[in-house]
Amino acid sequence: MPTELEELVEFLHHGNTQIRQVAVENLLPYSKTQPAIFKINQLTPVKDLKVLVKDYAPIAKNVLTILVNISGDRDVLGVVADDDAFLESLLLRITNVKEPNANEIAMLLANMAKSDSIERLLTLKRDVVLGLSASKIAIDQLMDCFVKGAEGSWNPKADFDYLAYLFADLAKFPLGASYLTTIQSYDNVHPLSKLLPFTTPPSSLPRRLGAATVLKNVSFSVSSHSTLLSPPLSILPYILLTLASGSDSYSDSETDQMLEELQLLELDKKREPNSNILVRHLETLLLLTTTREERQKLRDAGCYIVIRELHLAVENEGVREGCDRLVQVLMRDEEGEEHSSHGSGAPVSAAVTERDRGDERGMMVTQADGEDEDEDEQVVEIF
Repeated sequence: MPTELEELVEFLHHGNTQIRQVAVENLLPYSKTQPAIFKINQLTPVKDLKVLVKDYAPIAKNVLTILVNISGDRDVLGVVADDDAFLESLLLRITNVKEPNANEIAMLLANMAKSDSIERLLTLKRDVVLGLSASKIAIDQLMDCFVKGAEGSWNPKADFDYLAYLFADLAKFPLGASYLTTIQSYDNVHPLSKLLPFTTPPSSLPRRLGAATVLKNVSFSVSSHSTLLSPPLSILPYILLTLASGSDSYSDSETDQMLEELQLLELDKKREPNSNILVRHLETLLLLTTTREERQKLRDAGCYIVIRELHLAVENEGVREGCDRLVQVLMRDEEGEEHSSHGSGAPVSAAVTERDRGDERGMMVTQADGEDEDEDEQVVEIF
């Protein structure tokens, strides 16, 4: 005999709108406490929820919230992420200038990116969205939503912040990394350059964390390092600015050695406050030391000086470990050199372990407490 909860999910496909709305409202808390209820009868409730995304806005909002909360389950993820018609339904809505639930859709897309099938966004063609993007490619349209969302210039009801996590996951694919570091014909811009302005406050935490992870993921491709470190991208100033503070202490000679963007910072310029983001950027810098030429570029930019001050100022263990590993690489003698010094002041000392070169996935961060956990294993849960 079905339980009351099992009977409740049956009302998701009821013909009466009010009954569907009451059912969704009552089921919402169970998407966090008893998510397995949505997997009964071969995931029929999940299939019903996908249809209800097209329902009236209040119903659709709760439906999207439920899907966000349960999409960490691999079975559920497969049902939502592998469905081409459902993906197009989400894209149609998130690019609609009047869509009231665009942020919830952005969260769901971020969670769907845990499925490798979401890579198809990089090549998926759809109709041009007038006023939003001149491109027919889905990922371009989402990128333009993200950029316009920062100023609320597309949909005043959406900021699209969580699309940053979608981009972070796409960057783990070779095709995704290539897309981000290649000038696109429709606007003659590297997509990665659109994310760089969001590496520092006042950009939101999702934007900063997502951008930091994108930078790390594209840096796994050694062939892209020259592009990343050279104009017009030149990501190094953006990374070092997140690690630096206006209150850091440098000698005049050290200041002269640093990048122009880091010289004479305002005293009220704050260092990135989130330790997870600091660690991401340190890991990116470590990846960028793969070749001798790249290591020298970091030395010439005064990278060691910034890392030294970061190590002194931040007590977080992960940040300090990242500083230690990076400094060991920057300060060591290169082949053919003896007893050289690539930095000034006493080096931070610690053993450097071999870098894990596995894929770095994007985040599904829990809104309430995502900053204190490992973002790579989290799910966006909204309630």
